Amino acid sequence: MKPASFFAALSGLLLSSSFASAGSLARVPGNDDTIMVKLPNQVSMTIVARNKQQLRELKNYKLDSLMTLLDAYISQAEAAGRKGSNGQVTMEFYPAKDKPGSTAAPEQVRVTVRGSKPNADRVEVFMNKKLGVTVENSEDANGGDNVKVSINSDAKSDSVKHAKREARRNKLTGTDFGVDLGLNALVNKKAYAPGGTEQPYDLRTWGSRYVALNWKFWARTGRNSPLYFHLGPEVAFNNYMLEGNRYFAANTTAGRTDILKDDARNLQKSKLAVTTLNLPVGFTLKFRDKDHDEIFRLGAGGFVGYRIGAHTKIKYEQEGRTHKDKDRGSYNLEDFQYGLSGNIGVKGFDLFAKYNLNDVFKADRGPKAQTVSFGITFSDI
Repeated sequence: MKPASFFAALSGLLLSSSFASAGSLARVPGNDDTIMVKLPNQVSMTIVARNKQQLRELKNYKLDSLMTLLDAYISQAEAAGRKGSNGQVTMEFYPAKDKPGSTAAPEQVRVTVRGSKPNADRVEVFMNKKLGVTVENSEDANGGDNVKVSINSDAKSDSVKHAKREARRNKLTGTDFGVDLGLNALVNKKAYAPGGTEQPYDLRTWGSRYVALNWKFWARTGRNSPLYFHLGPEVAFNNYMLEGNRYFAANTTAGRTDILKDDARNLQKSKLAVTTLNLPVGFTLKFRDKDHDEIFRLGAGGFVGYRIGAHTKIKYEQEGRTHKDKDRGSYNLEDFQYGLSGNIGVKGFDLFAKYNLNDVFKADRGPKAQTVSFGITFSDI
């Protein structure tokens, strides 16, 4: 392993030691404040601190300065090891003396070289128990070393996040929570003219909002497969806000839902809100780069559901006061819902679209139209 490999290993060790207590570190007999690193190329490295407090202060040391020192130390040890007759050389260095103004610098670094280096591409650093500092080493096309350090601890660092992403990437099953925020539109509309009088039902685009809370169980179709299966459940809230001072009204006599125009009041808001419990099901294809990091994902599927509530809400001003009238009812809406869905996303958000194959209202008891919902999904993917 080349000096760059030692760099990466010790960097991970120093970062980890700043989050671990001295009592949890591996101990060298006779000194409670010592960290020893053993690498599979038969080189051992020991960091000796004056006390436990100094171990905790390692995080305050500038790693760039320490790495510059270690580069020279490691090169000297490797050169001496190649010249040794018995294949073993031990050298000691004292960074604290080199940096007398620093209280956090390690007091001593001991490098021991035993024999020739074996072929190895993975290093694990243990400190009493496995803290999770893992070094992966591979050679590039030019014969150089590529080293990746992953730290699995409770520290909120980039290395920890990388380790969590790595573990998540290798999982075969899991769950996600997401929130859909979007808009509704009516498509495939037919003229609605009960009794020979047409009743327009154009929607306000920005007022007809869609919100959904969804929990997904997902399962990978194979250990190295890019295809994932997922299913719900989901609670969805569809709002239909009318244009032109019109509102939805239940006509119990005729057994239908009418769209009426209010000429006496200026309606600031007039909407029909529908709540459904859905069960989405589908597949997601995740595209990754050569490092297996996700680039983007593409999903498709369908859903079935049942309407669990509906109400109308009218907001208007009268005699200088704001009024809000809210009435609950079925409004001749279809109870069962079913349709198609699709999404494309990166990282923690997706663009989604949902198309209801069923009509909004029951046949001949309300306007004939279907719903399309679209927007953004925020999730913990």
